[in-house]
Amino acid sequence: MDASAKILTVDNHTCNGEWTVVLPRGKRSRNFSKIRTPEEQQQPWVPADLESDSNRQSKLIEKMNICMKKVENSQFYQTLLEQIQTPESLDSFHKVLGSELKMQMVIYGIGSIESYETPRIQLSVAILMKKEFSWIGDIEVFDPVLSATESRVLEALGCSVLSVNEHGRRCVTRPTLFYMPHCEAELYNNLLQANWRVELLNRIALFGNSFEVYQYLSEFRNSTIVDSSRHIVAVREFTHEYVIKTVSDDYFAAFHDSSWHFFSPDPKTELQLFNN
Repeated sequence: MDASAKILTVDNHTCNGEWTVVLPRGKRSRNFSKIRTPEEQQQPWVPADLESDSNRQSKLIEKMNICMKKVENSQFYQTLLEQIQTPESLDSFHKVLGSELKMQMVIYGIGSIESYETPRIQLSVAILMKKEFSWIGDIEVFDPVLSATESRVLEALGCSVLSVNEHGRRCVTRPTLFYMPHCEAELYNNLLQANWRVELLNRIALFGNSFEVYQYLSEFRNSTIVDSSRHIVAVREFTHEYVIKTVSDDYFAAFHDSSWHFFSPDPKTELQLFNN
């Protein structure tokens, strides 16, 4: 999603506030559920189609295997691995790990892996990274557009599908890699807001849209962009960002304007909170 594409509206006063999602074109097939009360927010999520289709499941597993093989042999993926393994990048990951041996991976907003190639490419990269690096732990996935068939395929690929829509508001309790390629600004903003403490931000590595781009857009004083990216802009002061090289046109749609983000606020700094 281009950083200036359609976005959510969100009440920034509380993690349980009412908000509505307007989705970007092309990646998703249906809207997020509207969350109106704390009780509704805690309701379990289940796919709209409750039964998995075994024939579709077999075809999708085959598609994913073909996609992963293509990605693994690509110059893009080799370049990505080289970027991750530079001393500077590895040092950033090790700082997030601290004394832990692994960081879990949380994937938000992957889209329909059955309907579109771009989500399949993005998921393939995540799964391949887990196989490549011993310090990446279990993978959890959520997108409200996922079908029962897609959920079964994700499980077959070694991932677990969340049963609750967290709306990006997971408060970390351990080192966590959030893999969020081309998500809406509000999901990044929600994640930062939920972890707006020095000790929590230090436990996060985030793969997603370049925060530098959001900062640039906010300077135009577009009220919608400003409201949806307040924490993104504020966190830039102590963010180390490493831009992803797409290398070829085959991977531009999946990863253009994407970056790794690491946060290192001064422990003595009091983080500013944002209110409307």
